[in-house]
Amino acid sequence: MNILKPHVSLNVSNIDASVAFYEKAFGVSATKRRPGYAKFDLAMPSLNLTMQEAPRTGVNASHFGVQVASTEDVLAARSRFEAAGLKTFTEEDTACCYAVQDKVWVEDPDGNAWEVFVVKGDAAVMGSQPAMPAKSDAACCAPTCCAPSKLSDDAAR
Repeated sequence: MNILKPHVSLNVSNIDASVAFYEKAFGVSATKRRPGYAKFDLAMPSLNLTMQEAPRTGVNASHFGVQVASTEDVLAARSRFEAAGLKTFTEEDTACCYAVQDKVWVEDPDGNAWEVFVVKGDAAVMGSQPAMPAKSDAACCAPTCCAPSKLSDDAAR
């Protein structure tokens, strides 16, 4: 699997204040800005950091991920997860974070959602109608799919 960089998605209460903070912290402007959304695609440190405005719930992390180079890498990750007995949820050509992506999701025992994804191009919308409900309307890219009781076995399909 050709890994490009880690991905962290934060829920923030004020997107403008958060962007101003991270622009100062990283010394660069946001890579992408949309209403209620921002992305920093950093070379140093190698990181894909996204933020979406969401109501305060006491949970700041939306989800975590690993950006890969191709759909084949996403499929290889899915195969590896399934071979290890992990439940997965796969999305193909989904609009998420103003990008068209293929992805596979798993969730750790503490409920942290992880995605392996490839960005295939830009999208005009934050997210498409999710196949499974998102944690909040603002966090379209972090399905609650991955809770063990809600995750489906893609392999069984």
